[in-house]
Amino acid sequence: MSRPIYRHLADKKWRARARLITEQRITQMSVIPDVLPSIDLSASVELSYHGTKLNSSNRIIPRTARSGQRVTVQPGEYVASIVAEEPPKLDVQVFNKGERLVTVAIVDADVPNLEKDGFDYRCQLLASNIKISPTASTIRLAQLNQASVLLPWEVPTALKGGPYHRIAIIVFEQPDGAVDVPKAMEKVQREGFVLRSFADRYALKAVGASLFRVEHDEWMDDVMKRNGFADMVGVELKRKRVEPLPYKKKDGSRYR
Repeated sequence: MSRPIYRHLADKKWRARARLITEQRITQMSVIPDVLPSIDLSASVELSYHGTKLNSSNRIIPRTARSGQRVTVQPGEYVASIVAEEPPKLDVQVFNKGERLVTVAIVDADVPNLEKDGFDYRCQLLASNIKISPTASTIRLAQLNQASVLLPWEVPTALKGGPYHRIAIIVFEQPDGAVDVPKAMEKVQREGFVLRSFADRYALKAVGASLFRVEHDEWMDDVMKRNGFADMVGVELKRKRVEPLPYKKKDGSRYR
């Protein structure tokens, strides 16, 4: 990737298939426009976890003593809650020469808001001023320099009875140079995080994206207990019963 011809060929191969799949998944699952209004993908973003892939269900589960390795998560695949307890490793491949600074944001777009009977956003991780280049594309989120981290990794959670959660990974280039992390930390908050507002504030340009899904599974209760969400264990979401309109109610006398 240090030579222009190989960057060109790699970019051509990525645009022929992988880019189309990513674009289709983030659109089909409404990451665009829910998280960001639009994105022109120009960098490949692959995430991987230590685990074993179940081909029957497209789910990444914990590895066992006999099986398991670092596996690539295809956009939209399910990741078991115990696997997602640690942040993923990212491979952000850019195809134009030179070193640049990027910001990585991981956002849960499906946090239940019981008061408004809807959903909010929650930032699972936010880090800026990460250096990458065509030949240095690996980002180990678990080993980031703390001076770059605005919001450290927080394990995604999902309540029993609720829908799956879309965990979106967005990579931004920083055209205006380094972000003042201490100053930015004063304005950013995890709950109700709106990514488009953060991107506008610092003139960030979205260049890459991916996502995975998390749902309430057999490991979720233990994961929540270990990570400070014990109050959410045992909570179950249920749909409200919708009473039919009076004129749509059936007359019981007809069935006597």
